[in-house]
Amino acid sequence: MKDGKSLIKIVVMDVDGTLTDGIVYIGNDGELCKGFYVRDGIGILNLMKAGMIPVVFTSRESGIVVQRWRELGIDHIYQGVQKKEEKFREIMKEMGVKPEETAYIADDINDYEAMKLAGIRGCPADAVTQIKEICDFISSYDGGKGAVRDFIEYLLKAGGYSKSELY
Repeated sequence: MKDGKSLIKIVVMDVDGTLTDGIVYIGNDGELCKGFYVRDGIGILNLMKAGMIPVVFTSRESGIVVQRWRELGIDHIYQGVQKKEEKFREIMKEMGVKPEETAYIADDINDYEAMKLAGIRGCPADAVTQIKEICDFISSYDGGKGAVRDFIEYLLKAGGYSKSELY
């Protein structure tokens, strides 16, 4: 901490299984819907209020994801990312951020290598075992049901932010 505030500058969030419950509804014309927990959205707004930058990685492509994150004012949305470790390194370099200044929350093995780079790692309660084994924080909530908000509150508290400063 510096001046009582977190040194975390960016927080990377996976979508399916972390920001959503991991269920993808697909109809004849493609993806139909995804559910996003509103309280996670409030957490993300608080994260931004604290000066941290939210970054969204997903291996899928979805207009639904773009719509939801644009509503929240998130500019850093990366879809179709198959090599998340490479993309994470690229983002850190572009933003001039060191690994120890980053946090990452995800639920499954396709984020494993990228997560290992982050200074602080978190996951939902229903994440796979391999992810849980490398995490500093395991939420008591499942993906899409408050895990992201829980992780953000953990980061904010660790960074010296009080609820009255942000909510």
